[in-house]
Amino acid sequence: MRPPISVLRISIFRDACRRGGRSFSKTSFPRNSAAAALPSPRLKPGYFSSNSFPVRFNGGRETKGVRNNVTSSTGGTAQAPTPTPLSAHPNAQLPHRRRQAAKRAAAEGQEASPASPAAPPDKQLPPDASSILAGVAAQQPANSFRRTLSSLLSLTKPRLTILVVLTAMAPYALYPVPSFLTSTALDAPSLSPLTLLFLTTGTTLCSASANAFNMLYEPRTDALMSRTRARPLVRKLITTRTAVLFAVGCAVAGIGSLYLGVNPTVAFLGAANIVLYAGVYTPLKPVSAFNTWVGAIVGGIPPLMGWAAAAGESATADGTWRELLFASDGSSIGGWLLAGLLFAWQFPHFMALSWGVREEYKAAGLRMLCWVNPARNARVGLRYSLVFVPLCVALCAVGVTEWSFAVTSLPVNLWLLREAINFWRHEGHKGSARGLFWASVWHLPVVMVLALLQKKGMWQRVWRSVAGEPEDDDEWEYVDDDVETSSK
Repeated sequence: MRPPISVLRISIFRDACRRGGRSFSKTSFPRNSAAAALPSPRLKPGYFSSNSFPVRFNGGRETKGVRNNVTSSTGGTAQAPTPTPLSAHPNAQLPHRRRQAAKRAAAEGQEASPASPAAPPDKQLPPDASSILAGVAAQQPANSFRRTLSSLLSLTKPRLTILVVLTAMAPYALYPVPSFLTSTALDAPSLSPLTLLFLTTGTTLCSASANAFNMLYEPRTDALMSRTRARPLVRKLITTRTAVLFAVGCAVAGIGSLYLGVNPTVAFLGAANIVLYAGVYTPLKPVSAFNTWVGAIVGGIPPLMGWAAAAGESATADGTWRELLFASDGSSIGGWLLAGLLFAWQFPHFMALSWGVREEYKAAGLRMLCWVNPARNARVGLRYSLVFVPLCVALCAVGVTEWSFAVTSLPVNLWLLREAINFWRHEGHKGSARGLFWASVWHLPVVMVLALLQKKGMWQRVWRSVAGEPEDDDEWEYVDDDVETSSK
């Protein structure tokens, strides 16, 4: 009886494997004496798995030749594997590897030059407008008009100057006047566009003068900080004599514009702003951390300038500083509240801003709370963030805005307060400084716009003007005329 076909196939396959194995062992790898003398290595359990995982997941530290480590057939000695450079491994180009390498390089550079420490890349602030304009000036030909113009503009700190002008214009528009729209633009008691033009021009020139004097005073410290080392006087793009003439000329023109076009009170406030910023705040920076409070006073003066300019338009007495700033009827309280709002806003904004460059302030010798006392720096930022809700309510109470302003401004005030609490808890770490900084950047314009949109009685007067309805005062005048006529 013949065996089944499957059994025959299995036996044939088994015989072929035996013959192939014997021929392979005889011809493939002949043993020599040196190799035979080597002891047979004993591999531990899990050898292959324990080597394959580190090679795959060792974070780019794989060594060349680990998998191809073959014993030499002539010498019989094992060759040490050659390490692969980190940059040659494909994992070295991953984003997190590049960031780690950049941080190590920055740390090594900081250790090599401890005199001028640099902030980490994620904490460096963008260059200011003065540095950008100085870069534009450096690209122009020497002694050219465009180079000189760009250098002079950079002395004014354009972004800061624009903020100062806007904080003077907003209180001017918020001042409660008896009539909002009149037939002619220059008729009292409506706000005069010509007065507003002189106010903005004079405030711009005064701010430019103060900033130019500030740069003239501290080119040495500007050269030690990353955000200011590109300014024109540091790079010698403009001579000191030209900068002095520019600062003095702006001061004279600015104070003169405010005196002739607005009133003497506003001109005095503009001159005081220059003196406080250039003569007190700037020299006090390397002496005491109290300089921040002086700088906050400087920031609170422009709202008073705008309020006094508007009050001078409707002054009924002699129009002196007592009537404009300390009126007996309490009409000047709104100006002081707006000045207080700008004074308080300086602290959460600057405390968060300075924390990111605290090491640069320290290296430059400028005494700021961010490095002198970080805990107090956080407390001050929180303390002044608490006053915005009461200030907004007070603006409604004195008749500057409608009561709806207290409600609409509450979300942005609470947002700033929440970021200030995080800043106080973490003392600037864990991104709390960045959060407070951006909250303060958005807080001021939002509050100002909301106040302008909800000025007391503005929309009622606009509606009367558009619809042709008479004002309440005019109606009472008509009643008085009727009474007098009937009595006769």
